Amino acid sequence: MNAKLFVGNLSFNTTENDLQDAFAAHGTVVEANLMMDRATGRPRGFGFITMSSPEEAQKAIDALNGKDMDGRALTVNEAKPRQEGGSGGRSSGGRREYSNRY
Repeated sequence: MNAKLFVGNLSFNTTENDLQDAFAAHGTVVEANLMMDRATGRPRGFGFITMSSPEEAQKAIDALNGKDMDGRALTVNEAKPRQEGGSGGRSSGGRREYSNRY
């Protein structure tokens, strides 16, 4: 069973290959994703790593959380599942429905 990790506080110079190499020392990396800004195409400073097992993921967290990579102290923890229906902070898309009480 795979385990997904969040990796934050990345240098904007860090590549997916850099992430792959850093985490591969602690287990099998199934996937490495560096999040990019859609408008500029530049890295956003965080990414996700999928390790092949929860045990390997925990080893990577223990080894890399707070460690320096490209001059930045990494934040590494278990990724939380994405919540469905994220509306960017707006409760109902901006339009309200009113009932007729007359």
